[in-house]
Amino acid sequence: MSHAQEIAKRRTFAIISHPDAGKTTMTEKLLLYGGAVQLAGSVTARKNQRATTSDWMELEKQRGISISSTALQFEYAGYHINLLDTPGHKDFSEDTYRVLTAVDAVVMIIDAAKGIESQTRKLFEVCHQRGVPIFTFMNKCDRPTRDPLELIDELESVLQLSACPVNWPIGTGGDFKGLYDRLAKQVHLFERTVGGAYRAPVAIGSLADPVIRERIDEVTFDRVTEELAMLDHAGETFDPAAVLSGYTTPVFFGSAANNFGVQLLLDGFLKHSTAPRGRKVADRVIEPEHPAFSGFIFKIQANMDPRHRDRIAFLRVISGKFERDMLATHSRSGEEVRLSSSHKLFGNERETVNEAFPGDIIGLVGHAEFGIGDTLTTDPTIVYREIPRFPPEAFAYLHNPSTAKYKQFRKGLDQLLQEGVVQRLRLRDATANVPLLAAVGPLQFEVVQYRLQSEYGAETRLEAAPWTVIRWLPTDFKDADFDQIKLPSGARIAFDADENPCVLFGAEWSVGYFCETNPNVPLEKLPPERDVAAVLE
Repeated sequence: MSHAQEIAKRRTFAIISHPDAGKTTMTEKLLLYGGAVQLAGSVTARKNQRATTSDWMELEKQRGISISSTALQFEYAGYHINLLDTPGHKDFSEDTYRVLTAVDAVVMIIDAAKGIESQTRKLFEVCHQRGVPIFTFMNKCDRPTRDPLELIDELESVLQLSACPVNWPIGTGGDFKGLYDRLAKQVHLFERTVGGAYRAPVAIGSLADPVIRERIDEVTFDRVTEELAMLDHAGETFDPAAVLSGYTTPVFFGSAANNFGVQLLLDGFLKHSTAPRGRKVADRVIEPEHPAFSGFIFKIQANMDPRHRDRIAFLRVISGKFERDMLATHSRSGEEVRLSSSHKLFGNERETVNEAFPGDIIGLVGHAEFGIGDTLTTDPTIVYREIPRFPPEAFAYLHNPSTAKYKQFRKGLDQLLQEGVVQRLRLRDATANVPLLAAVGPLQFEVVQYRLQSEYGAETRLEAAPWTVIRWLPTDFKDADFDQIKLPSGARIAFDADENPCVLFGAEWSVGYFCETNPNVPLEKLPPERDVAAVLE
């Protein structure tokens, strides 16, 4: 297969939603219909372990939420699919935003009873700003839902997004019978399976087919016929170009839990989504067909496999061809590194991969020097700046109560800090050497504590810190400059992991007071970008 053909068969996407809308369930069902698992809710060759494939961490299984992003790769209908499962909880939004830089499209799951919720809207805005094509799935149609026309109107009015229903529900709640495919002009009537563990049996035919007609009651038939006529007359027409530009979202209906409409979504997504696209570097665009290998690291995860106790860097291939054992330039250090331990991923399962193409997600093991946002390339002039940065809003001290476990505590914390979900700050003139952690949300601290205990055997005690806002100072400040600053009550000067000076405030109003009393001291919401170009020179 040629390089161009390999690129054309790749599809790389993520699923986004508000918590409890059914994101992880949909991930599992896409794997079921893609043939990657035989039984939904189980991991093959794991003694039918009843755990969601993508939620590999024990804490995720206990809490019933996705905490970390996971890469899942499988083949289906001639496509090579890279599916990224992301956290839905707002405290893990930074991890989700990073993952969204690595995808070419997203599937947005919406609870049909609740409509658009806060986290869905935030994630949509991140995707929309990047021009990422969005496919919408109205989930849980086998439960009482809002009116489907009302849901379509909400998409257009709240998200300012043209919505084109690709299929339409036949009945809702307990009377949900199936879907009408508006593009193929066919009805799909579903049958439930026990626990939704297997593919749902389906009957397919036209709306006028006697076999189909006798299974739909008169009231439901009349209502669906009227709604379809209304959509044909006044609704959006399907425009593939508008979908790829991010201005129109194809809308699918169904129930992930009962497998209703999952295959229609998967087939429709693959047909109308895009192969990997180019990424901008300075004043040019690096297309997937560019001969030089290049990619960027969007996530680092330690101890995905407790049997190995290693760290894995997730790399999105942008151009060229990756080959195991190849040499590539590491953008941040400017040094050449050999990429020998490379894997394709399926949750916490891994398999050695010898080659990869644009759109693929590969895991690189054993490189302590890699950081989030780093570029790996055979052309040192290519440096991607894809990873967004967000100011932390939660702060806490992490104590090590057992001096006998200090070595484990230090090693574990250092590895978790490299993953980038929390960061460590150093207070100026601090008297105690207790780590001060900062994160986007407080639940991140709970994860750090849990992982230190379970993966490194180090117990910890968390102490809340009194700050809620951080702002960065000019990088050229000296000690004398710090002494001249008039700090509001409770505010402290600190330094981040790159030794950039910053100020911690107890509340937002305190920032305004600081600006009034220090008019010549500028504050920034984000730390300065690392000067990668200077490193390469």
